[in-house]
Amino acid sequence: MIDYAAFNDLSPTTLADALSVEQVMDIGIRPLWQPMPRIAGPAYPVRCAPGDNLMLHAAIYRAPPGAIIVVQAGDLDYAVSGGNVCAVANKRGIAGFVVDGVIRDLAEVRADGFPVFARGVSPIPGGKDVPGILNGVVQCGGVEVAPGDVVVADEEGIVVVPAVRQDAVLAAARQRAASDAAVSLEQWEAEHHARIDAILLARGISG
Repeated sequence: MIDYAAFNDLSPTTLADALSVEQVMDIGIRPLWQPMPRIAGPAYPVRCAPGDNLMLHAAIYRAPPGAIIVVQAGDLDYAVSGGNVCAVANKRGIAGFVVDGVIRDLAEVRADGFPVFARGVSPIPGGKDVPGILNGVVQCGGVEVAPGDVVVADEEGIVVVPAVRQDAVLAAARQRAASDAAVSLEQWEAEHHARIDAILLARGISG
């Protein structure tokens, strides 16, 4: 069983050091309000058709509490979610949305304290007509996301830990965090200074 609370204790920065770059979403997907709490949980991925948000609206009633709904939107012109959808998701225990697309009603979402990471905001609502992917494999922020993958998101970025690698990644990230915590700034600075000088010297730069 995956320990999502343990992942919530680790920043995406630390987790990224234990993952390949392909597991880090691009910087265009960001927190839509601040201060945004870190969220960590199992992915419930959906894919919406262009101009349509049916799959996300279905997902809020199907994703389990604690899940993060990950959305591959069809475009950046039509909002896949508004204030009421986010409020219902929050009420049902969904941890947050990660949207490769846009939402609307940001003021309501912020007031409700529901975590949403997305590319931006548009006042134009999408339709609810076209079936897509519901709890299947999608692409979000350049990363392939499968059901049950661990998603960790905060102001530092968004990482996706494949479910089959979660134990190894968690152990490596915990080790990295402990190692970093054991080094004082003075020690880090001395080692870093020496390493940078050695690299420069090897490339013919001195002084």
